[in-house]
Amino acid sequence: MKAHSRPPPLSRGRGVQQDWRACLPEEKAHIFYDHERHLELLYNMFSVSLNEAIELKLAGLLGKALSAMSMSAELCERLTRPLTGTLRALHEHAKHYGTVPNAAPLDPQNYHGPRGQRSARISGLLDKVLFSHRLQFLHKVSTLEEMVEDLDRDFRRLAGDLVEGVCPDPERVWHDVDAGHYDLNTCLRETIVLFKSFLVVLPAGQLGDFEKAVHDQSLLPESDFAAPRHGRMGAFAGQ
Repeated sequence: MKAHSRPPPLSRGRGVQQDWRACLPEEKAHIFYDHERHLELLYNMFSVSLNEAIELKLAGLLGKALSAMSMSAELCERLTRPLTGTLRALHEHAKHYGTVPNAAPLDPQNYHGPRGQRSARISGLLDKVLFSHRLQFLHKVSTLEEMVEDLDRDFRRLAGDLVEGVCPDPERVWHDVDAGHYDLNTCLRETIVLFKSFLVVLPAGQLGDFEKAVHDQSLLPESDFAAPRHGRMGAFAGQ
C-alpha cells in the first residue's frame, strides 16, 4: 500500500478565478470563496491526518498510525457535516424556488470504491430518462448527499475497527479507508462545482435565504443525521 493519492483539485489559478469573478457579482463571489475556503480547510485537515496515518503505518509505527487514524475519523465528520449541509441546502432551495443550473451526470470513473461507482452509474442511467433540468439537478445533489453520508459512516466505522483491532483483514481495511478518502474528495469537488453553478443562476433576491440555508444546514446537530434522508427518489416528491 502506498500513501493515498487524491483527484487533482479544482484549479485556483488567477485566470480561473478571474473567469468566475466575471460570472459572479461581488456579493456572490464573496459567499462562494468564503464557503469554498472553509470546506477546503476542513478537507485539508482530514487529508493530512489520514496521510500521516498511512505513512506511519508504512514506516512500521502502527501505534502512532492508529492514533493518527483515530484523529482522521473525527476530522472526517467535521468535513462531512458542512459538505452534506451544503448539498442539502442546494436541494431544498432548488426544490422550493425552482432555481437550478445545468448539471452533468456523475462519472463512475472518478470514484474508487464500488459503492461510489455504483451510485454514479445509477445516477448516470437515471439522468438519461429525466428530461427536466430541474429533476436532473435534484437527483445529482440527492445522490451526492447520500454518497457523502455513506462515505462518512463507512470511514468512521472502518477507522474504529482498525483502532480497536477487530479487523479480520487489516490490510484490506487500510485500502478501503484510502479509497473512501479519494471518493470523499471527488464528492467535495463535485459539490464545489455545483455550488458555483448554482450561484451563477441564483436570483439576487434569493441570495440571503440561500446563504442562511447553507449556514443553518451545515450546523445541524449530530443527532439530526439519524433522521430519514430524502434519498434519491425523494428528490422527486411533490413534482
